Amino acid sequence: MSDNNVIASRSLGARFCRSGLALTAASIAGIMILAAIFAPWLASQNPFDPAALDLSNSLIPPAWAPGGDARFLLGTDDQGRDVLSALLYGSRISLMVGGAAVLFAAVIGVAVGLVAGYAGGWIDALAMRLADVQLTIPAILIALMVDALAHAVLPPARHEAVAIYVLIFSIGIADWPQYARVVRAATAVQKTLGYVQAARVMGVRAPAIVLRHILPNVLSSVLVLVTLGLALAIIAEATLSFLGVGMPPTAPSLGTLIRIGNNFLFSGEWWITLFPALTLVILALAVNMLGDWLRDALNPKLK
Repeated sequence: MSDNNVIASRSLGARFCRSGLALTAASIAGIMILAAIFAPWLASQNPFDPAALDLSNSLIPPAWAPGGDARFLLGTDDQGRDVLSALLYGSRISLMVGGAAVLFAAVIGVAVGLVAGYAGGWIDALAMRLADVQLTIPAILIALMVDALAHAVLPPARHEAVAIYVLIFSIGIADWPQYARVVRAATAVQKTLGYVQAARVMGVRAPAIVLRHILPNVLSSVLVLVTLGLALAIIAEATLSFLGVGMPPTAPSLGTLIRIGNNFLFSGEWWITLFPALTLVILALAVNMLGDWLRDALNPKLK
């Protein structure tokens, strides 16, 4: 790492430590992510294991409400699952799907953006027109079409087994144009700078120039998009699961838990849908606030 990169990293770290908003958002997101990662050790039961469930414990209110049980802090659902345990495991799935989808979209988008921005000409025009066409279609609609196609092609017995992979692909393939457009614009600027011209004169091949010199200089923009995209991907996964085309009830994400709880909302069992909804809102808001801060911190016009 060069001296300039070291100085820039230290400056970013110092600004982060001085920002109460960034610290709060990072703390909340970090706690929720760690809780999801260590769900098997923190949860009182495995809500995905039918052998661990007892139907006699179904629909118990939160511990502080009348009829509550101290064993179930946030109550239970209609299957006798501890809501808190379900939240920990559900957050784990939502974060896994969101993170993998963002990584998938970023890899495709960055690769397309680098090639289009550096090559220019008809390659650039073709890649950007494809991105423009896809951007005219709502991401959630693309995800629904991909999910419907997967369900039509695969046998019913395989639907639940591949649900998480279909979700990751559906969300990721819908979001790559954003990365491609940003990286393409940054690459087009970088290739006109002196260090790229010098590398060409020295006989460095185009792939080496793109990967060794241009890519590191556009990663800051990608990092901001990844952070903001994670919150959107988590919400997209929850939306698809809420619509019934995402994770199955046997391995529920936050969106599936909200959909299940919505069936009991008007019968008085409000806690089944309220706590998953709050968890989703808090997680998405914390990640989004962190992304907003990072975008402002890396913007040279705001320094």
